Amino acid sequence: MIRKIKCWVPSVKLNGMVRNMIRNQSKEFVVIKKAKLCRNMLCKALGFMFRVRKPDYALIFVFSKEARRDLHMLFVFFSIDVLFLDKNKRVVDIKKNFKPFSYYIPKAKAKYVIEVPSGMLRNTMIGDEISF
Repeated sequence: MIRKIKCWVPSVKLNGMVRNMIRNQSKEFVVIKKAKLCRNMLCKALGFMFRVRKPDYALIFVFSKEARRDLHMLFVFFSIDVLFLDKNKRVVDIKKNFKPFSYYIPKAKAKYVIEVPSGMLRNTMIGDEISF
């Protein structure tokens, strides 16, 4: 007798719906039109890992408190830009052109980390206020 075995594969749900946009309030421009919130541990751990194509949306990682949020690019196959925001959504650190298979230790504590496709940050600087 042949028996069918169901294979369970975890699905990753991005906690939150697609938001309208991420905006640089200080310089009054839209950084990116679509973003997804990542609140759960699995979503935060995976981020953009294992995606073959560069996404057309950002990931917003929301943490319970400010802390240094080290990032890695293991199994991410394209460059990204990263914003580190404090509890008031002010930019405290920026990593532009974060290359695949690299590691970054931010200079400041952050409550929010925003990952966007490379080249989207344009004139965003430390101290700018971001809204989402």
